[in-house]
Amino acid sequence: MLKNGFHLTYCTNIHPGESWSETFENIKEYIPGIKREVSAEKPFGIGLRLSNEASLELIDPEKLKVFKDWLSANNCYVFTFNGFPYGGFHRQVVKDEVHQPDWTTRERVAYTKRLLDILSALLPEGMDGGISTSPLSYRFWHKDRDELEDAFRKSTLHLAAVAEKLYKIQQSKGQFLHLDIEPEPDGMLQNTAEVISYYKDWLVPIGSIYLMNHLGLSAEEAENCLKEHIRICYDVCHFAVVYEKPEEIFKAFKAEGIKIGKIQISAALKVNLPTDLEGRKEVERILLPFVESTYLHQVVAKNNTNGKLISFKDLPQALETLMETEMEEWRIHFHVPVFLSDYGKISSTQSDIQDVLQYIQTDQVCNHLEVETYTWEVLPESVNLDLGNSIVRELKWVGENFKAS
Repeated sequence: MLKNGFHLTYCTNIHPGESWSETFENIKEYIPGIKREVSAEKPFGIGLRLSNEASLELIDPEKLKVFKDWLSANNCYVFTFNGFPYGGFHRQVVKDEVHQPDWTTRERVAYTKRLLDILSALLPEGMDGGISTSPLSYRFWHKDRDELEDAFRKSTLHLAAVAEKLYKIQQSKGQFLHLDIEPEPDGMLQNTAEVISYYKDWLVPIGSIYLMNHLGLSAEEAENCLKEHIRICYDVCHFAVVYEKPEEIFKAFKAEGIKIGKIQISAALKVNLPTDLEGRKEVERILLPFVESTYLHQVVAKNNTNGKLISFKDLPQALETLMETEMEEWRIHFHVPVFLSDYGKISSTQSDIQDVLQYIQTDQVCNHLEVETYTWEVLPESVNLDLGNSIVRELKWVGENFKAS
């Protein structure tokens, strides 16, 4: 739906199902009711998550026509895809495998190009479209500096090949599409400084040579092509976990000519650690229900006195240090409902979302907004609410905070 000049939706990765038939059934079950509540008279945009399996089915022209007819009949449209999870994303162990296959592989390239073809077929005329994707790879898969640099090199050449396709789509069809890299904790790109370094050291120099050779562009044209078509998906939760402030991030990217393609509206868990043992035992009791086996819940701990940060690959590793740590605050990568600011003794990074919504009304860094709370099935019972009503509540909360900003 349109809100203050932005396309606002939620990501359908909320719904379990890997095949196109399962995905389409979820869309038909949930979207009409959600639309009635938040966008009854106006078109409703859909943030579509397609697994590799679903993309192989939907690329079929007949299935695409059926879906396009449904979109038209229900006054809906698709403007953004979540192309980060390639395979299974619900009711199984995902953890670091969410990055697999990563951008060093041809499988990731083929999947992404297929998503672009599908998005190109679905995108309404005159609208830009985007696909969010993995931050290249999971950093701990690469054992030393040589392996990490090799992963950067391979990933960059593959991203350049996608930029080549995006350039050709724009030239031949007049459509503007972009691929949006989504930094997250323990990804190869996880914060602002790493994103800027990647553009300077890898994407622009290596990607430009690729585009100059394959498209005959000048060095300046190649750099502009890369920065137009390869953008950043700003996931509010992810940047909050690493203690970065929205305004500073947006200004840093702008200064480097790095563009935002999509903002994913999401909240992380935030814990101010008590100094006494009993208080910490209470925090442990509250956090234990958030320990679950599906997703990675990276933790970044901070000592507010000296600014020191310590990272943990998952919540159980952080909990092992809880009773002795000198750190004063934890941020936990757990996408909790955006409309809740606290959970008793612990809270969320909801205020970062409010800061983002306020900032983009004076500096519209992008026009794609997507609520992404995908953890409903693994949330503790005290937090897990009815899915359809929760999605409506999240979208309405974002709308109300736009009004209030």
